[in-house]
Amino acid sequence: MGIKHLMQVILENAPDAVVENPVPSYFGRVIGIDASMALYQFLIAVRVEGQQLTNDKGEVTSHLMGMFTRTTKMMAAGLRPVYVFDGRPPEAKQNELARRHEVREDAKEKEAEAKEAGDQAEMERFSRRQVRVNQQHCDEAKRLLTLMGIPYIEAPGEAEAQCAALCRAGKIWATGSEDMDSLCFGSPILLRNLTFSEARKLPIREVHLDQVIAGLGLTMPQFVDFCILCGCDYCGTIKGIGEKNALKLIKRWGTIEQALEHLDKTKFPLPESFNYQQARALFQQPEVLDPARVDLRWGQPDEEGLVQFLVGEKQFAEDRVRATTARLRASKQTATQSRLEQFMGPPAIMTSCSAPPGPWPMVQGPIVLTPSPFPPLRQQAGAAAAEKGNKKARTSAKGAKGAAKATATKPAAKKR
Repeated sequence: MGIKHLMQVILENAPDAVVENPVPSYFGRVIGIDASMALYQFLIAVRVEGQQLTNDKGEVTSHLMGMFTRTTKMMAAGLRPVYVFDGRPPEAKQNELARRHEVREDAKEKEAEAKEAGDQAEMERFSRRQVRVNQQHCDEAKRLLTLMGIPYIEAPGEAEAQCAALCRAGKIWATGSEDMDSLCFGSPILLRNLTFSEARKLPIREVHLDQVIAGLGLTMPQFVDFCILCGCDYCGTIKGIGEKNALKLIKRWGTIEQALEHLDKTKFPLPESFNYQQARALFQQPEVLDPARVDLRWGQPDEEGLVQFLVGEKQFAEDRVRATTARLRASKQTATQSRLEQFMGPPAIMTSCSAPPGPWPMVQGPIVLTPSPFPPLRQQAGAAAAEKGNKKARTSAKGAKGAAKATATKPAAKKR
């Protein structure tokens, strides 16, 4: 779920925190990608006539097709993806996981009703709502990434928290995820739409945390409290307190504790599951792998291994697998042009089920970001327009200068 309506709040109150760029703008950038979110998107989007791709055994292969092709395209554009897989979910997330299970069960019943009614569109819609990333999907994705030479990390807890820790430590440049709670975990930069299909023609949406909290007029701890009131995965919500009221409460009272003291409990009763202290602790002190132990390396693809796995076991077309592998290998040869200081070698696989020594505190105060050398699209457009105007002015000046020169050298007409 992430944080309810957070993107809308940011666009309304801190629009300068969001810029949109094409994929090539991130050439050489190391991006930590929420693997479960990416696999979920592939399972939903990679379909034929509304149905997921399968092999002759009935095994779903949409997630593998999506990861293989989309990751190769990111590499070809100069990005350096690192996939981060979730570990065990925190106990506080169990209610949210139970809610998601109920949603899938409800969708299953409605799909059966749509099938009986012969409504193909509704069948497809409810079929997508039943999608769930399971352990087999993750294990197969890890095997594929290893064969592709792409590093991945197994986080001890939430992948977004791990990405945020890596980003703050300078191991990656940004977090790639659709979940807005990446910002609550303290990721300085969040990239959305990164793993979407190119057919949707969506630009990458880049969100800067420092500008978000500045635009909202909050401190980082206040931003976390505001997001908890909006609605997150770790505790219930107060009925009637949406994103607008949540922002007003935190801006006026500063903390959830102070806001609750002044809240009319008869009008806004607190749910039993509103353990905001636990949610706050999970955002501020998540269980993560120590970034100092992470060594990211990208290796060469194992073409024959990919053919054996994708063609021999999953019934992919061999010519497509070899062609995609060739593009992946070619993208690795651009390593010397990238911003990376380390690149080649066997792909790194980091695993840990224990927390690093001491908590990873939430970033307090202003967050110092490394500015991107690529200006936002609106700045690019403005610069292009200015350059066009300058070019036109230079052309006009050149024409005027030429005309003046011609007039000066033209012999005077004889008087009759």
